Amino acid sequence: MLVIVSAQFPATRVGKTLATTCLCVAHKVRSSSMPSALTPDEIAILHDHAIEAAQNSYSPYSHFRVGAAILLHPDDRQSGKIVAGTNVENASYRLTSCAEQAAIAAAVTLYGPAIRIQAVAVVNLNGSACMPCGACRQTILEFASPETPIFYPSATGDTISTTLADLLPAAFSLIHK
Repeated sequence: MLVIVSAQFPATRVGKTLATTCLCVAHKVRSSSMPSALTPDEIAILHDHAIEAAQNSYSPYSHFRVGAAILLHPDDRQSGKIVAGTNVENASYRLTSCAEQAAIAAAVTLYGPAIRIQAVAVVNLNGSACMPCGACRQTILEFASPETPIFYPSATGDTISTTLADLLPAAFSLIHK
């Protein structure tokens, strides 16, 4: 399935609205599994938040600028907010923080540990394929269902739409007490 996504909307940051900035995003979304319940406009908005976050990447070693945006399920603390994060590198590389984990940590900080993720978008400003790493997939699963749609860039520039279950078929799972 190939879908062209195009939308205009005001760019926002968590808790702040940027002054009258209007961005237009057009990209292809190719589904590798079941289609997303999100509209093309919602996918475009999520994608744009991830691009905005990637612009703030701290990546002086790899220069690989990644952004992630998560759409939260509405609950009693928020009405379906988008929270974004970016990668923050460290000279030891292993201690680098991924964009997906930064977005999740920000969401938990803002709205508490009961958040549930409805969708995730990952982008990079390097024009490369970029899907969540294994650690990020497992972290996303802590706050999302296996059917959660994940959007990420392919090597051809298309945005791939898949589910968390497709990316993490043998997830670790523990019972919360």
